[in-house]
Amino acid sequence: MAGRMNEVLIVGAGPVGLTLACELARYRISVRLIDRAPQATQTSKALVVWSRTLELMDRMGCTEAFLAAGLRARGATLRGGGQVLGGPDFTDIASPYAFGLMIPQSDTERLLAEHLRTFGIAVEREVELLAFSPTPNGVEARLSHADGRQETVETPYLIGCDGAHSAVRHGLGLPFRGSAQGDDWLLADIRLDGAEAPPGDRIAVYLHRDGPFVIFPIPGGRARVVATVGRADGRPKPDPTLSEVQALVESRAGPGIRVSDPVWLSRFRINERKVSEYGRGRVFLVGDAAHIHSPAGGQGMNTGMQDAVNLAWKLALVRHGAAAPTLLDSYSPERNAVGEMVLRNAGRLTAMATLANPVAQAVRNAALRFLLGFPAVRRRMAATMSEIEIGYPASPLSVGPGAGRRWRQEDAAGSPPGAGADPRFVLYAADAERGTALAARFPGLIQPTPRDNPEPGRLHLVRPDGYVGLAAGAADWTAAEHYLKEIGTA
Repeated sequence: MAGRMNEVLIVGAGPVGLTLACELARYRISVRLIDRAPQATQTSKALVVWSRTLELMDRMGCTEAFLAAGLRARGATLRGGGQVLGGPDFTDIASPYAFGLMIPQSDTERLLAEHLRTFGIAVEREVELLAFSPTPNGVEARLSHADGRQETVETPYLIGCDGAHSAVRHGLGLPFRGSAQGDDWLLADIRLDGAEAPPGDRIAVYLHRDGPFVIFPIPGGRARVVATVGRADGRPKPDPTLSEVQALVESRAGPGIRVSDPVWLSRFRINERKVSEYGRGRVFLVGDAAHIHSPAGGQGMNTGMQDAVNLAWKLALVRHGAAAPTLLDSYSPERNAVGEMVLRNAGRLTAMATLANPVAQAVRNAALRFLLGFPAVRRRMAATMSEIEIGYPASPLSVGPGAGRRWRQEDAAGSPPGAGADPRFVLYAADAERGTALAARFPGLIQPTPRDNPEPGRLHLVRPDGYVGLAAGAADWTAAEHYLKEIGTA
């Protein structure tokens, strides 16, 4: 049985695959989303949706549902050596969403699947990718169904959102280079009570001499506890018990906290791995299929969802015939650079938190207490965690001084640039007549009505994902025309 050639095939229906499917469907691209698991994630897993991801969800049209389901974390407090060292205040984040939205991954997947169904698309479960090979106009994939039936699908693009053990990455033969961090970690989703329980709207980090201990608030009065529990020796260990968690809490956070009502107790190791290219030909990797790293900072799922947003508008413009296929060549270098940065930052945070030498711990605590006394340091930490500072300054799509940066979230029109059913650039210019004429020449690439530029003397073309593509002088219409010709099919 052969599938329809016009459907983009997405493998993996976690938050990343669902985000990609939602975005492509919004852009009127036919998609098929498969997952070999019989059901969606039932546990909390990735816990936080950061500010930049929420901003991008404005374009998707599903931010409100997430805000209603999540808990807003207002900051983080670091403790070490028996004293408060300081921490970032998320209300300093320069975004309409100045908080970390704490929401279990199970809810994230449920809300994204509900949003996807508004486009008439549902996840096909217990469908597994067995193999694939390139064809002159796309990719041929062989799928297996739960009843043993096999199916051959022809697709213009195959997208691997299938996690750390990605069948798509294995099929491409791309190395997943990196290593495992040396500690065993404990995870518990529980209820906390007691006089010393941290506030329900802040992340609590205890840099204890025996290892880090972190408490994340979860909606519904619950919390996630994560802690190191010794060096990894490779031997399998049973899931932790509630009494083991209670002992850890008392040892590292103090005796005034009681744990109860566990819904998930587990152990894990941290792996830090990444591919060096995010795809080949008409096959792409997104999210954990391309990069996995320490959960420190809660960046993993957010980075993957932003991978999906980046790829979606480019695929849509190419599929609509408005842009040349070479536009897709920008996906890998843009997101590869971001993946490198996130992996590096998360690795540094983990290494800092897991210092074992008492002298090194004392120096770390003193340095943190000193540095976190500066508002600029706290603001920078919050901005890094929120991912609002991510940009593409070195991208082949970034032209001119300041290109590649995140554009202001809203303009005078009151809506995010790039929102709507067509992934078009937004022109910000003073000369509306010239702007309208330019838009008429590139109707598939630019929204028809230019907008007033909040930066006098400048002309900007803002990408559908809200980053500056072209930054030029207000009268440099030649640069704008050249930029659009380079991207378009004309």
